[in-house]
Amino acid sequence: MARKRRIRPEDGIFHIICKSIKEVTLFEEAEDKKMYLLLIKKYKLVFDFKIYGYCLMDNHAHLMIDANGADISKVMHGINFSYAMYYNKKYKRDGHLFKDRFVSKVVDNVNYLKTLSLYIHNNPTAIGAYKDCPQNYFFSSLGIYLGNRHDPFNLVDYGFVMDFFGKDIKSARRNYRNRIFKCNDEILKEEIEFKYERTEYHSGRKILVRNFTSKDIIEFVALKMNISKIHFNIKYSRKLVQARALAVVLMRSLCNFKSSDISAVLGNITQSRISKLSNIGIGLIEANEEYENVIAEFIKCYA
Repeated sequence: MARKRRIRPEDGIFHIICKSIKEVTLFEEAEDKKMYLLLIKKYKLVFDFKIYGYCLMDNHAHLMIDANGADISKVMHGINFSYAMYYNKKYKRDGHLFKDRFVSKVVDNVNYLKTLSLYIHNNPTAIGAYKDCPQNYFFSSLGIYLGNRHDPFNLVDYGFVMDFFGKDIKSARRNYRNRIFKCNDEILKEEIEFKYERTEYHSGRKILVRNFTSKDIIEFVALKMNISKIHFNIKYSRKLVQARALAVVLMRSLCNFKSSDISAVLGNITQSRISKLSNIGIGLIEANEEYENVIAEFIKCYA
């Protein structure tokens, strides 16, 4: 029997678990959970990964992330580092917030995928008010899965998972609802430890291969914004801030570049400046219709 193909990290779907250190509550109030989801949305735009489900409890968070070719460590470092800065400033504290870095487990087959999705969405049943109605818990994607509410943060690609529960969305939601209360820690543990051969997930899922170059990106942004490529290395040109900002976002997203790589391309600018340019670029994409599809446009041109 042929050996099962090893899933590379950039190809993987991950179960991410983030926990706070013992003496600290990760999310003190609803606004903190909203901020965490907004940060996921921000980095989803930067790295073009996919979220298949989430549930934020008071002292931990569960995420199901399809890396889609991105470096999952960079994704989670960006989200958790930004949240820790927000949290420490808000609550006037110093030091670590998260226990370790984060736990990530590769979801490598259909059974695990389905069981994990149900397990994550079962979490709110531990809260008295949601024991019988976990779909009403706002900081879980279950209500989105079942069609009880729209996606307030425009985060979840639930169709991929729901395709494994029924031939159409109506039957899938009915099957999903009937199974949600049956999936607990014990069931998930059994699924993880089950060693026999199981079906890998197959679908229209395609991984974005991030083999683009900084040269491609500079060329694309220069054409998009009608400027000369040589201007990207002019340090103090305010006129070109937006162009450099878009280039930073694209290099982070599609080249998996570190700050040091981007610095070398743009003329040895500081890490702090790269962070500011990244925020400017994200704001530009979010607020300006001309740039809202810029990542997809680039991929179409250069893939």
